Amino acid sequence: MDKAKTNSKEYIKRIGEVIQFIHQNLHLELNLAIVAEKACYSPYHFHRIFSAITGESLNSYINRKRIEKSAALLMHHSQKTISDIVFECGFNSNSSYTKAFKKFYGMSPTEFRSQSSEYSKIGKTVSKDGQIQLSFDNYVCNINHLKNWMNMNANIEVKEMPQMKLAYVSHTGPFEQIGEAYGKLMQWAGPKGLLNNPGFKCVTVHHDDPNITEISKVRQSACITLDEAIKAEGEIGYMTTEKVKCAVARFEIDFSEFEQSWQSVFIWLNENGYQTANKDCYEIFHNDFNEHPQKKCILDICVPVL
Repeated sequence: MDKAKTNSKEYIKRIGEVIQFIHQNLHLELNLAIVAEKACYSPYHFHRIFSAITGESLNSYINRKRIEKSAALLMHHSQKTISDIVFECGFNSNSSYTKAFKKFYGMSPTEFRSQSSEYSKIGKTVSKDGQIQLSFDNYVCNINHLKNWMNMNANIEVKEMPQMKLAYVSHTGPFEQIGEAYGKLMQWAGPKGLLNNPGFKCVTVHHDDPNITEISKVRQSACITLDEAIKAEGEIGYMTTEKVKCAVARFEIDFSEFEQSWQSVFIWLNENGYQTANKDCYEIFHNDFNEHPQKKCILDICVPVL
């Protein structure tokens, strides 16, 4: 059996065991450190591969499973009080549970219980003892889809990336709103002739991971490459990236395909036995998407590896 197949079976097995652990311990404190240790991964590596396989962050997955379990208990265990269910499903308080449940189902737990016959379809996915039925078919299907996506849409290699000198404007919040930061950067760089430098590239540096950090607080830097160091002024900052070994994946994609491109890179890393390093990931753009006939970006996704 080749290395990739062995690694694939191993991490699917480990993620499967972790999902079983989560389902059996929803009443306990579950956080990234605890669950990653159970999976024998570093927290930094674990949350990325978990998200790529399940399509959810760890916190979102745990919260959803707690709410779904509580729905099963509301439906099938009328003798249990709301307080009983709050404790059994690991919520901190009645108020936090009610708020989370209402956001998920559009009604309070009490209303849900009284109208449960209208929601009988939920009973098909949960057993009467409130335990979620496990099926990994969807996860395996998702992994295969991402592997096929990578094979069809990217060339990837592991290589040492050189140090880069970068001028940047900081952006905090959703990725799709980083255009304003790039606009400020270009307005500053244009009159200085920096957009005409040989080898000029736009680079987005990701300082936080949206699987851990709330999207409204995720930090990124909209950057351009420089030939020489500059002095920071106003919103314009200066940084250098370090020389680092990276998995570098070349894509030609539109903006709707960024998420699955990133996920496919992390699946590839696990399939090939690479561990991610605790360093900033970044994207290097090789074209102006406005000049592409299909408005696509040609870019390298660069993930530091050990």
